[in-house]
Amino acid sequence: MAPSSITTKGGDRGETSLLYGGRVAKDDLRTEAYGALDEAISALGLARSLCVEAAVQERILELQRECFTVGAELATGKGQRYKLEAHFPTLGAEAVDALEAEVHHLEATVGLPDGFVIPGGSPGAAALDLARTLVRRAERRAVTLSRGGELENPEVLRYLNRLSDLLFMLARQEEGGRTVAK
Repeated sequence: MAPSSITTKGGDRGETSLLYGGRVAKDDLRTEAYGALDEAISALGLARSLCVEAAVQERILELQRECFTVGAELATGKGQRYKLEAHFPTLGAEAVDALEAEVHHLEATVGLPDGFVIPGGSPGAAALDLARTLVRRAERRAVTLSRGGELENPEVLRYLNRLSDLLFMLARQEEGGRTVAK
């Protein structure tokens, strides 16, 4: 049954709930990490709506779904991951390896630019570049969590790092491999 309202008033004092219990400040490092990833997921939605390549659109939707898995990892408090694992798929090395293989494939087929790329070569590619920068922000927040001993799954960092590489290459694919600026 769906909740009767999206407005719960539970955050009116600047706190929010983590998955599987516990409340933290809305500016807690964990909240910052999954909030940054949420921004990236939304930017990916924008990119998906703007991209003209059907294969890129389909891949973006898959990545959005994968990012929800990563977000759940980030939104689960330390010591509670076993609860997440009992109810949902979690991030493993195979997901990171798949991203890396896809990056290498795109490098071989689309090619790497021969200079700096200024985002904006096409609407879809610009949105992918925006999503990439937001993934990088989520990665920085996740690094802070990890350094503080609060990130239980090291694959999260690897995934976010490879995801940003893949988004860069998907943007180049969407542009047709053109380098916009040198």
